[in-house]
Amino acid sequence: MSTPNPRRQLKPTDVKRLNRTWRRNTEGRLALILESVTGPFNIGSIFRTAAAFGAETVWLAGNATPPTNPKAQKTALGTDRLVEWHEPVPVAEAVRAAREEGFRVVAVELTGDAVPLHEAKLGGDVCLVLGSEDHGCSPACLEAADSVAYIPQVGRVGSVNVAVAAAIAMAEARRQEWASPAG
Repeated sequence: MSTPNPRRQLKPTDVKRLNRTWRRNTEGRLALILESVTGPFNIGSIFRTAAAFGAETVWLAGNATPPTNPKAQKTALGTDRLVEWHEPVPVAEAVRAAREEGFRVVAVELTGDAVPLHEAKLGGDVCLVLGSEDHGCSPACLEAADSVAYIPQVGRVGSVNVAVAAAIAMAEARRQEWASPAG
């Protein structure tokens, strides 16, 4: 009698079952503030990743492009309907709204007091802030955030694409929750 190959790709039903198991083991709430992220493909990609990691809300700030942009729709593939989002407001207002919803606000940026992302406290209800493609988080954003974390990089490039940074940060927030002992 042969056993099924454990390395075969999962069928859609198996993927749904697997995702349900992870959802049951996920209690922390995750949200994002996107400050002046203008690239529609970045917005679409971030929304798709936010939906995959179970982010519940995205606050747009500054001159961020909304996910309804036709180019954003090409990468979001309809996932923007799975994540609540708010029209752009000044960043301090977005941070205030996140706090009112019970989130701790962590900016992802390189600052003198930033801690490596894997050392940042990202458990519980956390809202990650990512800034514009060109300038990152504004001084007003950094002042308003509860803390700042950065993504350690060892290569010869000093930064990653904002959509990639968002994916790394969301994955790390979930990883920390799943790795911590229950209780």
